[in-house]
Amino acid sequence: QVQLVESGGGLVQPGGSLRLTCRASESIFFINAMAWYRQAPGKQRELVARITSGGITNYLDSVKGRFTIARDNAKNTVYLQMNNLKPEDTAVYYCNALRHDGSYWGQGTQVTVSS
Repeated sequence: QVQLVESGGGLVQPGGSLRLTCRASESIFFINAMAWYRQAPGKQRELVARITSGGITNYLDSVKGRFTIARDNAKNTVYLQMNNLKPEDTAVYYCNALRHDGSYWGQGTQVTVSS
Protein backbone atom coordinates (compact mmCIF):
# COMPACT_ATOMS: atom_id res chain seq x y z
CA GLN A 1 0.00 0.00 0.00
CA VAL A 2 1.01 3.58 -0.60
CA GLN A 3 0.99 5.83 2.45
CA LEU A 4 0.42 9.53 1.87
CA VAL A 5 1.17 12.31 4.34
CA GLU A 6 -0.07 15.84 3.74
CA SER A 7 1.32 19.00 5.26
CA GLY A 8 1.22 22.74 4.74
CA GLY A 9 -2.31 23.58 5.77
CA GLY A 10 -3.18 26.38 8.14
CA LEU A 11 -4.99 29.65 8.65
CA VAL A 12 -4.52 32.33 6.02
CA GLN A 13 -6.21 35.62 5.24
CA PRO A 14 -8.18 36.09 2.02
CA GLY A 15 -5.81 36.79 -0.84
CA GLY A 16 -3.02 34.88 0.82
CA SER A 17 -1.12 31.79 -0.32
CA LEU A 18 -0.34 28.32 0.95
CA ARG A 19 1.57 25.39 -0.48
CA LEU A 20 0.37 21.92 0.39
CA THR A 21 2.77 18.99 0.24
CA CYS A 22 1.95 15.30 -0.11
CA ARG A 23 4.76 12.83 0.47
CA ALA A 24 4.35 9.21 -0.57
CA SER A 25 5.93 6.25 1.18
CA GLU A 26 7.22 4.88 -2.10
CA SER A 27 7.94 5.92 -5.64
CA ILE A 28 5.17 7.80 -7.41
CA PHE A 29 6.80 7.31 -10.79
CA PHE A 30 4.39 4.55 -11.77
CA ILE A 31 1.33 5.99 -10.11
CA ASN A 32 -1.26 6.77 -12.76
CA ALA A 33 -2.43 10.01 -11.23
CA MET A 34 -1.91 12.08 -8.13
CA ALA A 35 -4.63 14.43 -7.02
CA TRP A 36 -5.83 16.84 -4.38
CA TYR A 37 -9.42 16.71 -3.17
CA ARG A 38 -11.16 18.84 -0.58
CA GLN A 39 -14.17 18.52 1.64
CA ALA A 40 -15.88 21.41 3.35
CA PRO A 41 -18.27 20.89 6.29
CA GLY A 42 -21.59 19.58 5.10
CA LYS A 43 -20.39 19.15 1.53
CA GLN A 44 -19.21 16.27 -0.60
CA ARG A 45 -15.57 15.69 -1.31
CA GLU A 46 -14.58 17.28 -4.61
CA LEU A 47 -11.63 17.01 -6.94
CA VAL A 48 -9.49 20.14 -6.85
CA ALA A 49 -6.57 19.23 -9.10
CA ARG A 50 -5.07 16.16 -10.73
CA ILE A 51 -1.79 15.41 -12.45
CA THR A 52 -1.15 12.26 -14.43
CA SER A 53 2.08 10.34 -14.75
CA GLY A 54 2.51 12.09 -18.09
CA GLY A 55 2.16 15.51 -16.51
CA ILE A 56 -1.34 16.30 -17.76
CA THR A 57 -3.24 18.45 -15.31
CA ASN A 58 -6.84 19.35 -14.74
CA TYR A 59 -8.49 21.65 -12.23
CA LEU A 60 -11.78 22.45 -10.61
CA ASP A 61 -13.18 25.45 -12.46
CA SER A 62 -13.28 27.63 -9.35
CA VAL A 63 -9.53 27.24 -8.73
CA LYS A 64 -8.24 27.62 -12.28
CA GLY A 65 -5.67 30.37 -12.49
CA ARG A 66 -5.15 30.35 -8.72
CA PHE A 67 -3.99 26.80 -7.89
CA THR A 68 -1.15 24.82 -9.44
CA ILE A 69 -0.44 21.13 -8.98
CA ALA A 70 3.04 19.74 -9.54
CA ARG A 71 4.83 16.48 -8.91
CA ASP A 72 8.46 15.71 -8.13
CA ASN A 73 8.99 12.04 -8.86
CA ALA A 74 12.50 12.10 -7.43
CA LYS A 75 11.13 13.19 -4.06
CA ASN A 76 7.92 11.11 -4.21
CA THR A 77 6.08 14.36 -3.61
CA VAL A 78 3.13 16.25 -5.01
CA TYR A 79 2.48 19.90 -4.33
CA LEU A 80 -0.53 22.17 -4.51
CA GLN A 81 0.36 25.83 -4.70
CA MET A 82 -2.68 27.89 -3.74
CA ASN A 83 -2.70 31.62 -4.43
CA ASN A 84 -5.33 34.30 -3.97
CA LEU A 85 -7.16 32.13 -1.48
CA LYS A 86 -10.82 32.80 -0.80
CA PRO A 87 -13.03 31.95 2.18
CA GLU A 88 -14.82 29.37 0.02
CA ASP A 89 -11.53 27.47 -0.29
CA THR A 90 -11.81 26.56 3.38
CA ALA A 91 -11.86 22.77 3.68
CA VAL A 92 -9.88 19.71 4.61
CA TYR A 93 -7.58 18.93 1.69
CA TYR A 94 -6.75 15.30 0.91
CA CYS A 95 -4.03 13.83 -1.23
CA ASN A 96 -4.96 10.88 -3.44
CA ALA A 97 -2.92 8.40 -5.43
CA LEU A 98 -4.49 6.27 -8.13
CA ARG A 99 -2.49 3.17 -8.90
CA HIS A 100 -3.20 -0.09 -10.70
CA ASP A 101 -3.99 -1.80 -7.38
CA GLY A 102 -6.23 0.83 -5.88
CA SER A 103 -6.87 4.35 -4.71
CA TYR A 104 -5.00 5.67 -1.68
CA TRP A 105 -5.74 8.62 0.60
CA GLY A 106 -3.85 10.74 3.06
CA GLN A 107 -5.25 11.84 6.40
CA GLY A 108 -5.99 15.37 5.24
CA THR A 109 -4.80 18.83 6.17
CA GLN A 110 -7.04 21.71 7.21
CA VAL A 111 -7.01 24.93 5.20
CA THR A 112 -8.90 27.87 6.68
CA VAL A 113 -9.24 31.15 4.84
CA SER A 114 -10.53 33.88 7.11
CA SER A 115 -9.84 37.43 8.16
